[in-house]
Amino acid sequence: TVELKVAMSCGGCAGAVKRVLGKLEGVESYDIDLEKQKVTVKASVPPETVLETVSKTGKATSFWVEE
Repeated sequence: TVELKVAMSCGGCAGAVKRVLGKLEGVESYDIDLEKQKVTVKASVPPETVLETVSKTGKATSFWVEE
């Protein structure tokens, strides 16, 4: 499971993230929390691959760090 912090301000941003994750092979499921700007992805690919793929949306993306 990979947790990412993604700068999303609207449903359109979340839609862009959904599109790229939908095309990535190895993604089993994902959950987008627009309020927290958090994307949780269950995938069989390396976390770096998921991060790189979501970054292609042009949104600021980083690994989620618990505070």
